[in-house]
Amino acid sequence: MIDKVIIANRGEIALRVLRACRELGIKTVAVHSTADANLKHVLLADESVCIGPPPSAKSYLNMPSIIAAAELTDAAAIHPGYGFLSENADFAERVEKSGFVFIGPKADTIRMMGDKVSAIKVMKSHGVPCVPGSGEPLGNDNDENLRIARDIGYPVIIKASGGGGGRGMRVVHNPAALLHSINVTRSEAQAAFGNGQVYMEKFLEKPRHIEFQVIADHHGNVIHLGERDCSMQRRHQKVIEEAPAPGITAAQREKMGERVVDACRAVGYRSAGTLEFLYQDGEFYFIEMNTRIQVEHPVTELITGIDLVKTQLMIAAGEPLPWRQSDVVLRGHALECRINAEDAKTFMPSPGPVRLWHAPGGPGIRVDSHMYSGYNVPPHYDSLVAKLISYGDTRDTAIARMRNALAEMVVEGIKTNAALHQEILAHAAFQQGGLDIHYLERRLGLK
Repeated sequence: MIDKVIIANRGEIALRVLRACRELGIKTVAVHSTADANLKHVLLADESVCIGPPPSAKSYLNMPSIIAAAELTDAAAIHPGYGFLSENADFAERVEKSGFVFIGPKADTIRMMGDKVSAIKVMKSHGVPCVPGSGEPLGNDNDENLRIARDIGYPVIIKASGGGGGRGMRVVHNPAALLHSINVTRSEAQAAFGNGQVYMEKFLEKPRHIEFQVIADHHGNVIHLGERDCSMQRRHQKVIEEAPAPGITAAQREKMGERVVDACRAVGYRSAGTLEFLYQDGEFYFIEMNTRIQVEHPVTELITGIDLVKTQLMIAAGEPLPWRQSDVVLRGHALECRINAEDAKTFMPSPGPVRLWHAPGGPGIRVDSHMYSGYNVPPHYDSLVAKLISYGDTRDTAIARMRNALAEMVVEGIKTNAALHQEILAHAAFQQGGLDIHYLERRLGLK
């Protein structure tokens, strides 16, 4: 087993990684910005190294500083968490070339699957269904681009090849808006991701967002852990996730699970990964792969009993998976509510000191949070401050427990979106399940 790990992230996921390391007897090194010196995982880690000022570009995205911290502390491996450098192939490559273990896929795999056009080609070649689209980055021939859109059929969506997090997307409803939308999306993609390539897909009107969790080791063993429904979104950002997905049958799960496992085995995937699909009219359409741990991984952990972060660490150490596909049994239902430091109505960020934090409890409740009373939420990073996860034998029980947990939770000093979650959970339509990705924005009057 790896003896010491650099945790190259912050917030709740950094604390989550630290706890997994402790269970396995692995020493931890917390790297942090000057704004994060009092983060819980920094205070709990065996060692800590300040890697720069608050701006991410000068700290959590500073590759030389993170690798230097590993050298300074004689660490063996680096866990990137999610966000920041977690899906940066160049970082993974530099980590490995510097003599450390990157806890995640190989750099070549991240490069291949991180580019959406490349990932779609790979999935198509292995029989995974994809959304009808250009199949290639769009060129500069206006007539050709208009023809592609006409063949696909409006509405279409223009997407950045290197995009993510809901950015670099533009829906086009008619030919008059197409060329301008392509040019604007290219400019945004270049500025945001350093990659101006864009591609075109059919825009599905009312799809659900269903994703499959996979884990794979160095020995060719790959299994899936079922699916999650992440359709409750605002501006392509997930708000509530659940597992298993309402309405997905065991036969559908088995069929798609086999396809994603075969594809991951074919590309030599290793570590934890998620394949994301749009689901409409009984059909799955692959859209992208996340080559990292997901924010919503706890719901899968609760219904399978498999610790995904510990599994990442074991795989990185070269150990084979201790499970076969037949060992994976989905039991019960789990929900996750993302608690953000933001106004529940305007969604404006709400950084500042947390005067009081009381975490909820009770049967089937899990709280992943780095908050504590007296903690100061900095303005420099993502507003996620906690994840409430509920589990029950049935979906109705999980929802009831989540509503209790939200009512019990106390956060004073900053605003949170807890009221939004309470409102969503009270919707009869949500309680019924199976909503499309545009439902929440329609409900909020954003569409």
